[in-house]
Amino acid sequence: MQEKSLSEINERIRNGSARVVTAEEMPDLVDELGTAGAVREVDVVTTGTFGAMCSSGVFLNLGHSDPPIKIARAYLNRVEAYGGIAAVDLFLGATQPSEDRGIEYGGAHVMEDLVIGKQIEVEAHGSPSDCYPQMDLETSLRLEDFNQATMVNPRNAYQRYNAATNSSDRTMHTYMGTLLPGLGNVHYSGAGVLSPLSNDPGFEYIGVGTRIFLAGAQGYVIGSGTQHNPENGFSTLMVTGDLKRMNNSFLRAATFHKYGPSLYLGIGIPIPMLNERLAKSTAVRDSDITVPVQDYGIQRRDKPSVRMVSYEELKSGLIDLGGKEVSCSPLSSFQMAREVARTLKEQVERGEFLLSQAAEPLLRVGSCRPMK
Repeated sequence: MQEKSLSEINERIRNGSARVVTAEEMPDLVDELGTAGAVREVDVVTTGTFGAMCSSGVFLNLGHSDPPIKIARAYLNRVEAYGGIAAVDLFLGATQPSEDRGIEYGGAHVMEDLVIGKQIEVEAHGSPSDCYPQMDLETSLRLEDFNQATMVNPRNAYQRYNAATNSSDRTMHTYMGTLLPGLGNVHYSGAGVLSPLSNDPGFEYIGVGTRIFLAGAQGYVIGSGTQHNPENGFSTLMVTGDLKRMNNSFLRAATFHKYGPSLYLGIGIPIPMLNERLAKSTAVRDSDITVPVQDYGIQRRDKPSVRMVSYEELKSGLIDLGGKEVSCSPLSSFQMAREVARTLKEQVERGEFLLSQAAEPLLRVGSCRPMK
């Protein structure tokens, strides 16, 4: 079996001789060269996804005020941030809505405002003690004014995601967008052929400590994501990165109509061609990746599946549901997923992005049980 080492591939990246292709280009190369030939000819395959990743947030350290304060409650542009960590550490969640603007503005919008250089208004209320006497403070801060702004996202980069439709007689407003009554439309998410975990479903390379592209910065996988369910092809990642290094092109706030705020993120992972197993997994096509179309008109946790459908069918724009031709629309951006994979490819080719050995593998058995 044809194999290469990670150190050999990193050396080629350093000296500029590495051959890098995107995950969209890889299937045709494997068809042409075979898996052994692909391992010989290709060093790195870059992946990418860009979509709503609600389970995201950022740890912020404000620095100590004078007199000092132990923050019990804090608001950033009137969006509440959790203060029960330490005196001036906060955690801001992407989906937290504003106190005064409701669901039209939330934590994700604060993050985007910070990344694009805007000043945000901070209001803090203290829990007084002898060492933290201050009760209240107000100030204005930019991203550069925080000591640290560390993004830590519990669940990102779903391997694949259920599509959604609505059989009820009323319009529904969901995290899968606005679903029209009577199976009037289908919404789906995910990058299909470009999705990082679809290109390494067995975690041959991706693991704890893997260096990733996170919203324009270099970040890391820190573990399996919440609701990680690899047995059913719904693996997720827990990731981290420095908000101060992120790029607004790959970090965008959004509001789902009558549902609430979310954060759109660009995530990419370069996959080294270490062996033929990875060559085979990175040869995946949209036609190989299937998801159930779930009926959100049935309002229970275990929504029934109308049918299984491939990303190739979804991307065609029309699918058949019970003899009815139904239009399909993506909630994620395939164009931006391509841009993530292309940007990552250029960084690897320039020697700016080296690949890292995982400290330990991701969990092969996950847990996605209903609430007890």
